[in-house]
Amino acid sequence: MSEELAGLTVGLIGAGNIAHVHVAAWKALGARVLVHSLEGAEDLSEQYGLEVAPSLDGLLAEVEFVDIVTPSATHKEITLAAIKAGKNVICEKPLTLTAADSHEVIDAAQAAGVRLYPAHVVRFFPAYKAAYDAIQAGRIGEVAVARFYRQASSPAGAGWYRDVARSGGVIMDLMVHDLDQARWLCGEVTSVYAVQNPPTVDGISPVNVAAHVTLTHESGAISHCRATWGATGTTFQTGFQVAGSTGVLKFTSDSDTGYKEELQNGAADGDLLIPASTLGESPYLSQLRELAVGLRGGPDPRVLASDGATAVYLAEAARASMESGQPIDMKTFVSTGAVA
Repeated sequence: MSEELAGLTVGLIGAGNIAHVHVAAWKALGARVLVHSLEGAEDLSEQYGLEVAPSLDGLLAEVEFVDIVTPSATHKEITLAAIKAGKNVICEKPLTLTAADSHEVIDAAQAAGVRLYPAHVVRFFPAYKAAYDAIQAGRIGEVAVARFYRQASSPAGAGWYRDVARSGGVIMDLMVHDLDQARWLCGEVTSVYAVQNPPTVDGISPVNVAAHVTLTHESGAISHCRATWGATGTTFQTGFQVAGSTGVLKFTSDSDTGYKEELQNGAADGDLLIPASTLGESPYLSQLRELAVGLRGGPDPRVLASDGATAVYLAEAARASMESGQPIDMKTFVSTGAVA
């Protein structure tokens, strides 16, 4: 453990699939980890040598800060409970399921004097960070057009993912990564247009579904994001192409980059696929180290609560566009919460 993270005690809330990569990172950082979850805490504790906290209040009383890895619909409630207890918070994406709720937890954190960071791990994947650095250095000139894609075996065959009120659907759950990347790499967004096939009906997402979102940025750049929940066994893939006035940046995970390995609790149960690094340091480790240092008063990390809220705004705007069939003006949408 680095000196700046010595003596760290983390409260992990949740014990689902994503918890495993978070635990591995915390253990690599030498942290003491307490876990609380309605289900799975004992198994996770036995597998990794953690301590089980039988209650949320008990966990909050013992830890320095919390790492929330529960289903999306519970993020707001748990984050507010941690803030009320005076604890700093790391929360898996999306920060909350609505931008209004994101701003509520951000305001609560500010009022309580605690820090809140969303876990948008793609900012810590080497290829995406390299693209960001190249763009910031002007290596491809002015960004003109960008494309991002992300596909995975659908988690919607079972569990809460099909209920859009609980998961946000494929855009909030999966594409939110690339909406954040599009903004990070191409700048602030002025308009959003989205389509989805098949459509969501009565709040229930199709099991297999693809969504396409086109973003117009303040700079004039255009970016296109595609997210797919595919048939069971669909290989996780992600990539981008960013074209500027003097060059192009390209990445695809099906190249020999070391980002092919997947973690999945059985190929047939439709559980969430998580890409893991087989080359170099895990992006989850890089992320949690940087966030933990920030929570201890170090430099701000590369992703802040406001970034998490903006990603949620973009996902909400995309859903509004799908419902209306019209592009959404972000300035009007953010100020009124209504379709322009």
